[in-house]
Amino acid sequence: MARRPAGPTQPTLDPKGAIFVFHGKDAFLRADYTSQLRDKLIESHGEIETIHFDGTRDAFADVLDECRSFGLMQQHKLVVVESADQLVKGDGRPLLERYADAPVDSATLVLRCDTWHKGNVDKLIVSSGGEVHKCEGLAPNEAAAWAVKRAKEHHGVKLERDGAMLLVDRVGELGRIDSELGKLAVDAGEGSITREMVAETVGMTREEEVWSIQSMILSSGPEELLTQLRVILDNTKQDQSVITLWACMDLCRKLHSASQALAQGQNPASIAGSLKLWGPSKDAIMGAARRIHPVQAGRLLSLAVEADRKSKSGLGKADRLLERLTLQIAGGSR
Repeated sequence: MARRPAGPTQPTLDPKGAIFVFHGKDAFLRADYTSQLRDKLIESHGEIETIHFDGTRDAFADVLDECRSFGLMQQHKLVVVESADQLVKGDGRPLLERYADAPVDSATLVLRCDTWHKGNVDKLIVSSGGEVHKCEGLAPNEAAAWAVKRAKEHHGVKLERDGAMLLVDRVGELGRIDSELGKLAVDAGEGSITREMVAETVGMTREEEVWSIQSMILSSGPEELLTQLRVILDNTKQDQSVITLWACMDLCRKLHSASQALAQGQNPASIAGSLKLWGPSKDAIMGAARRIHPVQAGRLLSLAVEADRKSKSGLGKADRLLERLTLQIAGGSR
């Protein structure tokens, strides 16, 4: 799930600024801010020249020399440095501080990196008209608002608010949201992107699908379980029997491993970590593992393996095998 950023959601990106720092784990947001800045520079200066440097192999002195030198066409320069944190350390930081104290008017320097260590240079950058922005994604409500605006301005289509919220829930990362918006915009044509369109077109991640199935098995009664299983198997365009069977296998494996480890007196937190259980899945699966005896968990795992063998060998209908198996897992883990 996307997280709340530090600082303002939407940067000013004043084209008069000399230096901009876009740092954080969200590479899409760093690139998007750079693109917005480039558009503003073009509005302000006309055609511009863009030069890229790599902080892992280029020297900072070469970057600053490029900023200070004039292009053949006297165009304004946008100088973009990837992995800038590798340059702005040690002897590189004083170089940046001196440049930030007296930047040139003919170039805009953009420093992009995952990690940025704050210091006096930040104050110098801001005092020169530049900006420093952390790119760590947006909170769900902010990401939905971003998606609505992005759909209108970049894809020429209206995205309904509830559709935006579902899209954020299904995808989360801004780069993937934008990619899905491009596909949804084509499907929408002259209309709007609705929640129904998002639900039909944008599938959950494999991890989300697996946990959705496992959660259903662990929390539903027999009648509800069979009803939900039928919805999964019958109401989707793709064959869901394979991933449903895999989810059952994975659940039985985790229950077996966790129940054995608990019986041996191992630390529950360590067990959950080794099985990569986080959030709701951790509490639900570890709770079931405490209730089930290791021998019974072993039987469930054997039943899952046998159902998988029969399915792959064509010895039974997948839906019937899954109905029986999910009921056995649900009953055995209560």
